[in-house]
Amino acid sequence: MRVLRRRWTAALLAAGLALLAGCSSVGPAGPAAGGGDGAAPVDTAGSEMATAPAILRPDANGEIRLVAKPARLEVAPGVEKEVWAYNGSVPGPEIRVKQGETIRVRFKNELPVPTTIHWHGYPVPNEMDGVPGVTQNLVKPGEEFVYEFKATVAGTYMYHSHQESAEQVDRGLYGALVVEEPESAYDRDFALILDEWTKAGESNAEPAGTGMDHGSMGGMSGQSSQGTEAQGMQGMQGMQGMQGMQGMGDMPGMSGDTNHDGMGSPQDMSMPMHTMQYDIFTINGKSGSLVQPLTVTEGERVRIRLINMGYLRHDLHLHGHSFTVVARDGQPVAGGRPLKDQLISIAPGERVDIAFTADNPGTWYLEAHDAGAAAASGMKVAIAYEGASQQTDQPNETAQLPVVDLLNYGQDEQGPFTLDQEYDVQYTMELGTGMGENGVIYTINGKTFPDTPPIRVKEGDLVQVRIVNRSPTDEHPMHLHGHFFQVLSRNGKPLTGAPVIKDTLNVKPGEEYVIAFRTDNPGNWVFHCHELHHAAGGMVTQVLYDGYVSNVQPEPDARPE
Repeated sequence: MRVLRRRWTAALLAAGLALLAGCSSVGPAGPAAGGGDGAAPVDTAGSEMATAPAILRPDANGEIRLVAKPARLEVAPGVEKEVWAYNGSVPGPEIRVKQGETIRVRFKNELPVPTTIHWHGYPVPNEMDGVPGVTQNLVKPGEEFVYEFKATVAGTYMYHSHQESAEQVDRGLYGALVVEEPESAYDRDFALILDEWTKAGESNAEPAGTGMDHGSMGGMSGQSSQGTEAQGMQGMQGMQGMQGMQGMGDMPGMSGDTNHDGMGSPQDMSMPMHTMQYDIFTINGKSGSLVQPLTVTEGERVRIRLINMGYLRHDLHLHGHSFTVVARDGQPVAGGRPLKDQLISIAPGERVDIAFTADNPGTWYLEAHDAGAAAASGMKVAIAYEGASQQTDQPNETAQLPVVDLLNYGQDEQGPFTLDQEYDVQYTMELGTGMGENGVIYTINGKTFPDTPPIRVKEGDLVQVRIVNRSPTDEHPMHLHGHFFQVLSRNGKPLTGAPVIKDTLNVKPGEEYVIAFRTDNPGNWVFHCHELHHAAGGMVTQVLYDGYVSNVQPEPDARPE
């Protein structure tokens, strides 16, 4: 953990005052691009332009090779960004393996800073999980590390940096991991990664004129979190027009649109400052006309794996076709009813797989219908039928459409857990937003990591967790490493439909969920918000197995948020 060296509180106040004054600048220009706190400057002189992500399978020796290094990326027409890329592409290569294969990834770090790789959603052995200071030591510049694990569970996953991840992921260190079933039921299979970028600034980590370091936004400081959400607010009171900042991390007086389901949305004007900066929305690293179409042939069965690697929830609309949801967070959904002209909502860290039959020749869009200030124009991809010569569709991203309730969907059947069974461990996780000594903090049970109370377990325990979001406007997509969990209830009502098995659950303001899981993967595992700025601000805890001994050595530069 670290002491914050940048005055985020002052930057936040300056941002709020500038917004109230109608100014576009929120503070003095920040340091040169490349600066996480204490990070080496990034020299991109001579960096190559990033390429389109390739599909990468194990070589003849059973290995997959990844190299992280600086590059440049055209994210939108005429907009280039300095990025950090795996194998020269953003996203990184789409890693595909067959279920049952051993995944062996030889990773080399050619960045100017240390890093790691986390295999998001996958139940890897603890020492392969990629969390610095918790499950492994840092991979320093010039070093190599070999990740190895068995591909036991088919589905859609992803990989990304877990060192200063709010910054390193923002710079482009992420990719798709697809574990294929032995036999596919589909003729076409596409993976689409959603993300957000900024036009301003050379890199995505610190837009010009903000003076903010996204990797330094809050209480991951090594100091005690010193308690509650109200802390540090006294100095904020009495400022004209700033009352809306009391007790929350959002900007003053900015409450606005709600999303299509009536719940508060981070895409409206209640967004925190760091998310308000995003103004380019990408699919596989490209926006608008740069997004490559998906080619299909009439009669084919098509699977699209939607992956949200950004920091905003996105609502996707498939034009011109009925479809079904076939997986949530990589786990299959049986008996889903056909859907048409309804939105699929995907929060940060989540994955949703949809399937359809290509039975309507022409060119059709799959596009975001996000609401409010961050409406994601440019986050659209054309589905183009081979041989179809005419444009049959137009974007309609402003249309308000119903959102599918993915937690009550599919064939109703019994899952592995129930609400009324006996549990060995029960834990209540209250999520909050507030102000600390160094700025905005995001808390679990009133504390920021590393002072958050852990979930202590033994191997074989049945664990029930009650998650409550006390934040006034922030959504918190909570992600558990190393395990799948079943979602049992929302706001006191048991779920219906196919059992909801996930690793990431979006908890909106005021919502309450009960989840359950079995401790079948010994180790020390983090459980955190996957809006990674919130994790950087303290919203992290751990699941700690009794008797597990880690070989990780303490490192002052390890920042596992």
